[in-house]
Amino acid sequence: MQPSEITEVLNRPISRELLARDLTRLAYVAKDGTPRSIPIAFTWNGSQIVMCTTKNAPKLPSLRANPVVALTIDTEVHPPRILLVRGRAELDVVDGIPEEYLRMNGTYEMTPEQRVAWEAEIRSLYDGMVRIVVTPTWAKLIDFETTLPTAIEELARQRAERQAAEIA
Repeated sequence: MQPSEITEVLNRPISRELLARDLTRLAYVAKDGTPRSIPIAFTWNGSQIVMCTTKNAPKLPSLRANPVVALTIDTEVHPPRILLVRGRAELDVVDGIPEEYLRMNGTYEMTPEQRVAWEAEIRSLYDGMVRIVVTPTWAKLIDFETTLPTAIEELARQRAERQAAEIA
């Protein structure tokens, strides 16, 4: 997929709404060769999806060995809206708490006092974190109105061909 095609998909209004959500599901290949899909908080910086994790997270050795990942961001309504993204995870070990981590967790309802206590707890627990940065190399938006999963698109095309043949 060309960068301009990825940008076009990610700039669609529904994609923008999905990229403003709290959680994505990160899929990767674990150390034992089996697939994993985990929910993880994220933020979109306009060109990359950034997630943060502990420096001792079990997913890190797997991501170092095989950085190819897939992400799913979706809704819980009907019809669902789904943004699928593929890319390579770059790992950035940082001292302290990344600003992205504070920002991505700032959308949860907390009183100002709860926010201060939460941030103090986080700062006392972590001496650093790992930023997982994914630059999209492929993206697809499925909204079941203007876009469908590829397999359903194929079935719709086949049905249209059958119907056209019946009319002819």
